[in-house]
Amino acid sequence: MATVDYNNASLTDNLPIMTEDVKRIEDVLSLTKSDMQLVNQHLLQQLNSEVVLINQIGHYIINNGGKRLRPVIMMLLAKALQYPGQQHINLAAVVEMIHTATLLHDDVVDESDMRRGEKTSHEIWGNAASVLVGDFLYSKSFRMMVTADSMEVMSVMAKATNTISEGEVQQLLSIGNQSLSESDYHQIIANKTAKLFAAACELIAIIAKVSTKHRQQLTHYGLLLGSAFQIADDMLDYTADDDALGKNIGDDFNEGKLTLPLIYLLEHGTEQQKQTVKNALNNPADIDFMSLRQWINASGATQYTLQQAQLKAQQAAQCLSMLPDSQAKQALLFLCDYTWQRNK
Repeated sequence: MATVDYNNASLTDNLPIMTEDVKRIEDVLSLTKSDMQLVNQHLLQQLNSEVVLINQIGHYIINNGGKRLRPVIMMLLAKALQYPGQQHINLAAVVEMIHTATLLHDDVVDESDMRRGEKTSHEIWGNAASVLVGDFLYSKSFRMMVTADSMEVMSVMAKATNTISEGEVQQLLSIGNQSLSESDYHQIIANKTAKLFAAACELIAIIAKVSTKHRQQLTHYGLLLGSAFQIADDMLDYTADDDALGKNIGDDFNEGKLTLPLIYLLEHGTEQQKQTVKNALNNPADIDFMSLRQWINASGATQYTLQQAQLKAQQAAQCLSMLPDSQAKQALLFLCDYTWQRNK
């Protein structure tokens, strides 16, 4: 495959033309299947440890890894930019390992007992083991990064992990804060969730050696896509059922997290609606969540939340205008719609 100097050549030079439409998430997964098999193999190899418990917990959560959306995006970007090397496989495994570490820690902090339809690791092995294995995954990911031999890669991921930690603390401090603004909410999800999407895209831009302008565009694509994903995820707490969601509905509400549907009501609802939500947040155990959820859906709050997710996704799609037409680009554009249209 011919390579392209993206700093000096047009992005339309020597690149494939789309031959088939990408209309379903299965099409995206099929397009990245061979690369993702390599990512998964690399993940399992890097999880190998002489400490049995690390292997058990690491393999348990990695093998329940869902669609691995962040690595999939990285594989697509590598295809769209015709990156000729193999470092994208290693860096995708790094991103997924960091994501997995955050999940281990999040489930302990949130006291969650279900994730992706399975028991959380701390429910099986306890809090201490889950936290410590999460620490192992963090440290292991930075060892893997060293093989990229790039200070830029190290800098991006160091900043990303720091920002993610800040986002988690921001969210912890916001628990039960009924005056949390929509702007505050967007900042929390940008730090907590979207930052890793952005870093994943920026890593591919770095190793593909694109121009500074295009690197910024791709990074912004990740940030906006990650925000759309989290906004939609927060909406699902009020629209999906347990089986589709893969976790207990109402967890965010019961933990006192003010996500966008509740923030919308507290900012735009009637006085009676505001007071109902405040009472519910103060005494979640005394509220029938399913009844409250029906009332929230009828109020327009979930529709507003969906609109905000769609807006972020549309803005993300605009960041891909610099890419030439290809199946990989089409898949990246499809993911913009998928983030806010999915039901789980």
